[in-house]
Amino acid sequence: MSDTLTSGTPASRRPTREELEAMPLAPPAATGLAEVMRRRYLLRMLVRNTIQSRYQGTVLGWMWSYLQPAVRFCMFYFLFQVMVGRGGGMENFAVHLFAGMVVVHFFTETFNGGTQSLIQNRTLITKLPVPREMFPVSRMLVSAWHTIPMLVILVFVIVLLGWAPDPVGMAAMLLGFSLTALLGLALGLVFSVANVFMRDFGKVAQTLTQFVTFSVPMMYPYTLVLAKFGEPIASYYLFNPIAVAVLLFQRAFWTGTTSDPSYTEALHLPDHLFTRGLIMTLISLVLVVLAQRLFSRLESRVPERL
Repeated sequence: MSDTLTSGTPASRRPTREELEAMPLAPPAATGLAEVMRRRYLLRMLVRNTIQSRYQGTVLGWMWSYLQPAVRFCMFYFLFQVMVGRGGGMENFAVHLFAGMVVVHFFTETFNGGTQSLIQNRTLITKLPVPREMFPVSRMLVSAWHTIPMLVILVFVIVLLGWAPDPVGMAAMLLGFSLTALLGLALGLVFSVANVFMRDFGKVAQTLTQFVTFSVPMMYPYTLVLAKFGEPIASYYLFNPIAVAVLLFQRAFWTGTTSDPSYTEALHLPDHLFTRGLIMTLISLVLVVLAQRLFSRLESRVPERL
């Protein structure tokens, strides 16, 4: 690497925004998700800087990552379980709700953050030769990092309720997490480059994620969909990958807190849940490959549009 980033700018000092903007356009860099993994040190730096910038200037710093989900859980518990008794007699409905919220938060943060990632890093993109897929990938990893405190809060509560991890439940969690990450990354790749050419795609992404909360069995059980609309409509409902990911997380964390986990699983979860989750994960993996190809076709025009 050169000893200077700009003329007269030592490599040990981070260049200012004005110095970066004065630099010429960077030469084309190797592209692709494989190249992103090859430059893991850059990816780590980008993830770390994004996380640090979120809490810059705060007194509690990263503790907010735990305080906010803890307060959110208490609010939902009081509202849905104490005040309105939501859940139709379901045990520990607040856990059912919060387990779904973890998935929804991870997906919406990955999707929305990925969509805005190229716009928000326009200076780095135009001045530094880095694979541009790195920015949507970094936002997915940042979203995963901010999901960890929610999982910690969830596990803390359910252990108090008598939950113990089981191999099937842990497999359900990993499958649901992988499904959410792959789908969010695929959409983030497509929408990030589309948003460069037409900023309306950022608004489209925000609008779509508003529907996610109500299109998954989080604030209501899956059995309510089955009871209201019958088997044919409920089967179409399960074509929603995030709905399947939410059900997998509920299998991992919620059913084990009830008095009869086997009965709860048979009553409130659909048949062949793992098969559905595996199929959705494979489809999401294919979507990532297709999204990468579309991104590669368009990314050479990104610097000039930024």
